[in-house]
Amino acid sequence: MMITQELKNTVENLPPDELLQFSEWFEEFMADQWDKKIETDILAGRLDTVGKIADNEFITGRAKPL
Repeated sequence: MMITQELKNTVENLPPDELLQFSEWFEEFMADQWDKKIETDILAGRLDTVGKIADNEFITGRAKPL
C-alpha cells in the first residue's frame, strides 16, 4: 500500500494531461465522500438541530437569499 508521500511524489510527477485527469477524478471522489458523510450525518440525526434553526430562520423571514 502506498503511503501519503509516495502518492504526493507520484502526483507531482504526472504529465499535465494525466494530472488534469487525476484532478477531475479526485474532485468527483471527494464530492462523493462529502455526500456520503452528509447522508450519514442526516440519517444519524446530527443535523436535526441546525435544520430546525434554518427552517425557523426561513419561516420568520430572517433568511437571506443566496
